[in-house]
Order: sequence, then structure tokens, then C-alpha cells
Amino acid sequence: MTEQELERQRATLWHIDGAPIRTVEEARGCIEAVGLAVTYPERAFPLVPSFIGAYVGSAAGLPDFRHAFADPRAQGATELMVRLLRERHAFELGLAGDIDLIVSAQMFPYFYALVGDRNPKAPAKVKAQGAAVSELAARVFESLQKTGPMTKTQLQTAVGREASLPALDRALLELWSILKITRVDYHPGEGASWDVLYRWAPDAVKEGLNISVPEAVSALVSKYLEGVVAAEQEEIEQLLSLLTSRSKVRDAVNALLAARELSFVTVGLKTLIHMTPPPEPQQRRRILG
Repeated sequence: MTEQELERQRATLWHIDGAPIRTVEEARGCIEAVGLAVTYPERAFPLVPSFIGAYVGSAAGLPDFRHAFADPRAQGATELMVRLLRERHAFELGLAGDIDLIVSAQMFPYFYALVGDRNPKAPAKVKAQGAAVSELAARVFESLQKTGPMTKTQLQTAVGREASLPALDRALLELWSILKITRVDYHPGEGASWDVLYRWAPDAVKEGLNISVPEAVSALVSKYLEGVVAAEQEEIEQLLSLLTSRSKVRDAVNALLAARELSFVTVGLKTLIHMTPPPEPQQRRRILG
């Protein structure tokens, strides 16, 4: 495989080859093909497709998260993404900083298996009890669990006006990053509506609870490679280290290589890893016969 062939395959999969997505069906097909995408390009993760890139149909001149508000293309991309999420064809995952992942419905349970709460209906524990969220985040979860979907303004009333909007932003991200809650809708002027995840997507949560960590890591490694065609091991580890330890990613890659589900491919001067292609028809006959 040449570098040009690799780039062409990625461009087709990522819809940055002049064939933009415009309908929910096209957006769903794109996300199902790549498994995951960032909302806007991330400098730290150049080997991850972006949703706005697929909407625009090009990788040139795309805004990042901080500058999207000034780009008129971002509104159309956001509207399409919200429709995709509203119909549960995909899910959002908020990670550290400004990194938002759009994940296909098929792959979301594997993400939940790695970062979700194993007891999704339980109250969010506060840091003093040895878990991951602030007292305000615990109150936000309790309010959403009791009341149902709410906007940030409605949550501010529910948890107490002394909670500032920036503090609420931090609390929501705390809960979102461990998949206790999720954004379920968005309206200009009102902002996003949030709800507890187990109520919004009960089947996905239930499925995720029954997936082991090694199974989840292996599935995500394989799907990531399908979506980028081929990658260096460091690139695989860098992305998935947002969800689990590098050692677990490394173990999964080695196991998949040993099982010949993955294999090495030379592209230019680099040795990359990709999904092992199925045998050619003639080879398959020899194997079977």
C-alpha cells in the first residue's frame, strides 16, 4: 500500500473527498463505518475523523472547538449531529478538556464497558468517599434522576442559585466523562438538555455492563483500525489511553496480532497495523480444500 492509497481510503471513509454528509441516513452510515469521530478536529489526535469534516466534505480550513462559533458551517453540522443523537443512532462522550467523541450506536456499549459506572442507577459518589465527582456533580445527578431532562438554567434552579454556570459546566463534564449523564437534545437559545444515561439508553447501558474490559478494548482497537485503515501502535495507544491504560491496549493489540486478526503493513517508510484482509478466493479454496 502506498501513502497515496492510504490517504484516498481514509478520505472516502471520512467523507472528506468532496462527498459531504447531509442527511441523517448519510451521517449514520458515516459514523457506523468509522466507529467514532471527534466533533471538531483535534490537534492531539490527527488520525481521528471529524464530524464537521464529513459535513463539509473536506479536511481543509476546518474550525477547532474554540473557533467553531464563528464558522457558519458549524451550525449545520451541529443540527445534523443533534438529529443523529436524538434518534439514538449515535452517542456523545465528553472526555478531558474539549474533546467530544461521537460514537456509533453499535460501538457505544464497548465505550460504556470501559468508562461507565458499573452501578448506573446509584447516586454519584463524591470525592470524599473515594470516587470521582464533586458534591455539586452529585446534586446534579440526583436532580436529573428525580426530575428528568433539564437544561443548564433549569439545573441551576434545581441545585441552588449559588451554583454558577461555570461550576455547573464542570459538574456536568464530571458526570458526562463517566457516562452517568448525557446530552439528549439541543435548542439554540436554550442550550443542551441533559438526562441520566441509564434512562436515555437503557439497552446500551445493559449491554455495556455485560462486556468485559479485554473484550471492549479489543473491539475498539479493531473498529478504530477499520476507520483509519492502518495506524502505528503508538497512535492506537494514544487515542485509547483516554479510556483505559496503555498496557491494556498493548495487550489487546498483541492478542489480535497473535490471532492474525491484525497484521502489519508497510506504507512508505512506516510499518503500520491494519485489519488482516480476508483471503483471496483462490487462497480460501486452498485453505478449505
